[in-house]
Amino acid sequence: MRTLTLSDPKCASLHAHATLNSHPEKVTDALFQVHHFFDPRDLLQVKYEMLRRVRIDGWPVGVTATAFGFSRVWLYQLHKRFEIDGLAGLLPQRKGPRRAHKLSDDVLTFVLDTLKAEPGLRTASLPQRVAEEFGISVHLRSIERALTQRQKKSGPPIPYQMHYIQLPFGV
Repeated sequence: MRTLTLSDPKCASLHAHATLNSHPEKVTDALFQVHHFFDPRDLLQVKYEMLRRVRIDGWPVGVTATAFGFSRVWLYQLHKRFEIDGLAGLLPQRKGPRRAHKLSDDVLTFVLDTLKAEPGLRTASLPQRVAEEFGISVHLRSIERALTQRQKKSGPPIPYQMHYIQLPFGV
């Protein structure tokens, strides 16, 4: 069985593309044990072969999931993503929030109104004002990104001063 060492170029590449199987030792399917072409460290290949075993070879879902080191539920979810997105559905999904979910239109309108009412205001005080008004914690940089996005969409400049700290090069 191959081991996980990032000094191996293929392993490093798989890791960089978020397709490194963190538990290759759980893949017990015969193809991955006998043929060097089948690499249990390659999560994309493992996912594809797992679906192929069920869809083409007719293996039961439970047996297949066990042979590839995953749960039946996970295999059903993978199958659904494959049906919707094709091979792209097998690629790793981006983790974390997809957008600035705390900065709703109401919050951003409040921020813009505050900036218009107090033109000399620095953005450093905005997270505190948002917390007082809406009871949510928003990072300063998130507000600045949202303001920049809004400016790109609407066009006219927004009267505010960026306040995030940029460290000198090399620090």
